Parts: sequence; structure tokens; C-alpha cells
Amino acid sequence: SLKGLELSLLLLLLADVNSKEMHSGNQTSVSHFILVGLHHPPQLGVPLFLAFLVIYALTVSGNGLIILTVLVDTRLHRPMYWFLCHLSFLDMTISSAIVPKMLAGFLQDSRVISFGGCVIQLFSFHFLGCTECFLYTLMAYDRFLAICKPLHYATIMTRNICNFLALGTWLGGTLHSLFQTSFIFRLPFCGPNRVDYFFCDIPAMLRLACADTTINELVTFVDIGFLALTCFMLILTSYGYIVAAILRIQSVDGRRNAFSTCAAHLTVVIVYYVPCTFIYLRPGSQEPLDGVVAVFYTVITPLLNPIIYTLRNKEMKAALWRLGGRKDVQPH
Repeated sequence: SLKGLELSLLLLLLADVNSKEMHSGNQTSVSHFILVGLHHPPQLGVPLFLAFLVIYALTVSGNGLIILTVLVDTRLHRPMYWFLCHLSFLDMTISSAIVPKMLAGFLQDSRVISFGGCVIQLFSFHFLGCTECFLYTLMAYDRFLAICKPLHYATIMTRNICNFLALGTWLGGTLHSLFQTSFIFRLPFCGPNRVDYFFCDIPAMLRLACADTTINELVTFVDIGFLALTCFMLILTSYGYIVAAILRIQSVDGRRNAFSTCAAHLTVVIVYYVPCTFIYLRPGSQEPLDGVVAVFYTVITPLLNPIIYTLRNKEMKAALWRLGGRKDVQPH
């Protein structure tokens, strides 16, 4: 299974890292890292803890509600909402990979993370983030087929094809993250071990390496930049065709309905890509603003996605009403 493959790849990576630690002597002497977290006055620790706890609870419950609604409501058993289930699951797990450790750091001095834990956190974050990047592209392609080729949509986007494409996004994310994580942790870490960030991520870890990281920064820029740019250009291409097709629709209501089905997806794409571009296309940056931007796409964006999809999607709103017992509600 996919989870088994991911676990096997991760165990191989950890074994490689441990082997390097054993054979490199003092070169990699760091056994743990200290996550500095967000810079804030001590008196704000409890308020920040409560604020991020509420955000995390809303993120998990909101995305969980979307998954439940799509699974329960047979009217939503279509590719668009199947992919939305994947997106909601990714948002839940990305937030869960980052926020609990951040919360612990607000209330007590538990900011220590083991070397292996740091490897797993970085791998998990980039695995989930890259998968989400591929999924946004796939969702744009789905909207392109639905609007530009409606007569062929049912024969092209079959259940098997949907499952195959969804599986491809997860496999692509796994391979990308495995490459990035192994490339980062091949570097020696001999101290200091204070990560000036709230989680283990590539830019922060590169600053702690006891070696020249120029090649790593270049690879990060090219790899993540190329991946993000390619996906973003494919999304823009899909929406270029979509807009042209919508403008050819004679009915005003038809144009409005077509735009409404794409507006939610286009909004979350912009919310996702702008912060990521700011961080990963400047891997050597040490600006304080980086932490604020990182909080946005790791904590806030997973919360915004279910809100955007519920507010902008009439079918989803109607399905939520039906889930709550309002059987007579229909999308307009």
C-alpha cells in the first residue's frame, strides 16, 4: 500500500542518516535540536497557545466535516469532491505535523526534538506539501475537463482514472520529499543545534549545517522552484482555457455557475502558492518575516480551505445542510 511504501522509504532514510552519524565521528554530533519557535514576549505565551489551539481545533474539525460530508452525501460522489477529500485530509495532516509541537513550546520548555524526529517532521511536511501542490494541479485539470469537454468528462474522468491520478499525487510527493530530506540530512550537523524556526524546515536546517550549503540552496531553489512553477503554469493554462470557454456561454446564469465552481479552487491556489514562493525561492533568507509567512501557509491556510470551499460552493453548503437534517435543501 501507499502508506507501507512511505514507511519503508522513511525507514531507509533514517537508517542512512543513523549510519552517517555512526561513521562520521564528530562531523555529525548533534543528537537533538531545540526549536526556538515564534519570537514573542513571555507574557503572550498563554494567549498564543489558546489562539493556535482554537485554530488547530477548527482546522481539524472543519476539514474532517468536509470529508464526512463528501463520504456520506451520494450527490457529492464525483471527482471534484473526491479530490476535495484528499485536500482536506492533507490540510489536517500538515497542520498536525506542525502545530502540536508548536503548542507545547508556548507553555513549557519542551522545544527539544530529536534528530530522527526532525528528519520525520521535515519529510512529512514536504511530502504532504508537495502532494498538495500536485493535487491543486489535478483539481484544475478536472475543472478544465468538466467545463471545456463536458460531453467527454464522464468517459475520461472515470473512478479508476481518479484513483490512479490521486495515487500519483501521493507517490510524487513521497519521492520529492525523500530526495529533499536525504539531501539535507547528508550534511554534517555538529552544532549549534538551535533551530531559529518553529519546525524543522529546509531553510532553517541549512543555517545549522557545518558545511558549505551553496549547492543545497541551489538545488532547493531549482527543485522546489521548478516543481511549483510547473504546477502553477499548468493551473494557469487550465484556467486560461476555462475562462475562454465560460465567456462563450450565452446564458448569464450559466457563466455565473461555471465561475462559481472554479472560484473556490482558484482562491486556495493563490493562498497556497504566494507564501510558499516567498519562502522557498529565497532559501538563504533570514528575515523575521519568513516565520510569519510560514505560519500563514502551515497553520492559517489549512483553516481557510474548508471555509473557502463551504462559502463559495453552493453544492457543498447544501450538502452540509442535509447532513444536519435539512433534507429539503437544494443548491441554487
